[in-house]
Amino acid sequence: MRQDRPRESSTMQLSDFLDFDSIKTALPGGSKKALLQQLANLAGQRLDLDSATILSSLSEREQLGSTGFGQGVAIPHGKIEGLKRIYSLFARLAEPLDYKAIDNRPVDLVFLLLSPPDAGAEHLKALAAISRVTRHAATLEKMRGARSRDALTAVLIGADERDAA
Repeated sequence: MRQDRPRESSTMQLSDFLDFDSIKTALPGGSKKALLQQLANLAGQRLDLDSATILSSLSEREQLGSTGFGQGVAIPHGKIEGLKRIYSLFARLAEPLDYKAIDNRPVDLVFLLLSPPDAGAEHLKALAAISRVTRHAATLEKMRGARSRDALTAVLIGADERDAA
């Protein structure tokens, strides 16, 4: 995560919070419940936090309404006690799964977003940054077509920089 450049506006970019070292290119999905468990486990390992706490937060948020935002993209998110900063990881699923998304399309691109409980405005800015990147059909196509983690990282960074311009 790059934190070295000063922010000139209140706009947040993926590079401010996305864990590029944790990008997964073919995460087995299975079911929505299994996917959330896998994401919680991955984040828990990376952040040295309890994965059950993360899963509980994600599940609570999901009960309010699906975080499947459409076009095959889901952004499960939650607030986590003890988390020091906003954190995100990205996974492309090996097979699309039924996520009960708002457009009823199966999901294959997932951004997990975790925030400290008191980071309300920053949490919304991070959601907006993910939304900006994923609203372009061409970017989604490139994300689905990238054959390696490095290629996927390059697509995400390129989309992030394009949207910041």
